[in-house]
Amino acid sequence: MTPANPILRGFNPDPSIVRVGEDYYIATSTFEWFPGVQIHHSRDLATWRLVGRPLVRPSQLDMRGDPDSCGVWAPDLSYKDGRFHLIFTDVKRYGRTTVDGAKGASLRDFHNFWVWSDRIDGDWSDPVHLNSSGFDPALFHDDDGRSWLLNMLWDHRPDRGRFAGIIAQEMDLNAGHLVGQRHLIFRGTPLGFTEGPHLYKRDGWYHLLVAEGGTERNHAVVMARSRSLFGPYEAHPDGPVLTAAGDPASALQRVGHGDLVETPTGEPWMAFLCGRPLPATDRCVLGRETAILPMRWDADGWLRRAAPLPTETVEVPIDERSEFDGSLLPPAFQWLRTPYPEDLFSLTERPGYLRLFGRETIGSHFRQSLVARRQQAFRYDAMTLVDFEPEHFQQAAGLVCYYNSTKYHFLHITAGDDGERQIQLLSILPLGEGQSLMTPPIVVAPGPVELRASVDHEHLRFAWRMEGDTDWCWLAEQHDASLLSDEATLPGLPNFTGTFVGMACQDMAGTGRPADFRYFHYVEARQQDFRAPSHAAGPADDDCILGTSCTLTAPAMTASQIA
Repeated sequence: MTPANPILRGFNPDPSIVRVGEDYYIATSTFEWFPGVQIHHSRDLATWRLVGRPLVRPSQLDMRGDPDSCGVWAPDLSYKDGRFHLIFTDVKRYGRTTVDGAKGASLRDFHNFWVWSDRIDGDWSDPVHLNSSGFDPALFHDDDGRSWLLNMLWDHRPDRGRFAGIIAQEMDLNAGHLVGQRHLIFRGTPLGFTEGPHLYKRDGWYHLLVAEGGTERNHAVVMARSRSLFGPYEAHPDGPVLTAAGDPASALQRVGHGDLVETPTGEPWMAFLCGRPLPATDRCVLGRETAILPMRWDADGWLRRAAPLPTETVEVPIDERSEFDGSLLPPAFQWLRTPYPEDLFSLTERPGYLRLFGRETIGSHFRQSLVARRQQAFRYDAMTLVDFEPEHFQQAAGLVCYYNSTKYHFLHITAGDDGERQIQLLSILPLGEGQSLMTPPIVVAPGPVELRASVDHEHLRFAWRMEGDTDWCWLAEQHDASLLSDEATLPGLPNFTGTFVGMACQDMAGTGRPADFRYFHYVEARQQDFRAPSHAAGPADDDCILGTSCTLTAPAMTASQIA
């Protein structure tokens, strides 16, 4: 089967790929989303299935307080002597300062850990801290039986370049710690931003693969080789072995951060991250995804691409309805930061419902009661039914389209000053110094309410209806869906994830007022089926994926600066 790229749609960056017998596994970054790390499995490199998120226990990962786009970066998955090894970074601080007009120095906290398991879908060990000298750690298992930890070296000094090269240090897998001195083995090429190292040995050569150029449009996979593990390394004579820079025809942009795997018959393939920009705004709301391409080893011993980057992508639309009638959260869903999900939600307190407990604001970096799944297509509808009786305006629950704490839309049920139930949309947007926008309240009767988000590329609309009603009542406002992307940001903040859609409940009074969600339905349409909305106040039947509609006219949103 020929893989249709991307093979992992939606936010799935920094792939690390390994083959064990006939089985292929890819690990990808999850950043502040919990549980940590996604691992997918395939037998044919084309069809992939989520088989686990290994970092599930408080003893393994606690990201409360981690800033947006921090947490788990660039996991590396390897296999040696019957055991899987996973190396990852937990980023605790992404501070930045500028000194005397320099490019910028930054004191950051990158903690690198090692866990292991005898089964890919089994329990993984508690983590062992290895170092904190930089991010993107990886294990290389040499043919002499020794193993080596690689990572990029972070230099915070203001007169240095921050990305200081790739270091290697021996790892004793039996003792569970690093040994000996670290060695700076590669400083990178003029493309800069040298990170994401992986090392391979072939025909007596050590082949070092790194990501360079930054994770935007100049991203690239770069290779160098040496007869010695410690170098010196000679850069590939052709420049980057894989990039979309200067290739506007490619449907995949931001190509870089790759890893190699060989089939049982010796054919090399490269898994790599990519982004698919929206056509009108060039923004990647789906985040950085994972794709794969065949490669080849040429007679001169260098690796080269064996197929071009695709000029278009083909998708099989997802239609996924979760009823919350079991004791486990459906696998598509994750939450943010905390390793204590029982503090945020329950699937047993009200059987047949997902109960979210009102916690801090959903812009918090600590305890957000927010459960969501990835946006995986440019065109989708998401619907849920919520049963929620707020007592006052500090309690709110509903449907959320979320990128991070500085950009999201929250269609929620709350209460007015006289206790009347209301529906409002809160939009936190990365415009200017940051904007907080609120639609005028709509009074609704008691009882469960269905909420809906409808996305057509850059166009986003919201609707609601009482349980049992046929017609949707569309809010008058149309929103720019592309603002929920890496590229739309407040200055100086990291943006490395992607858009999620899901359910949230907040209670700023601290009383934990719960909201119950009966179902969540996520359904996509093919990109080629898209037609721009033709109605200013709300989509008609043939402009949306599901349902009928009514128009609800409302005054313009009110705005304020984010504190």
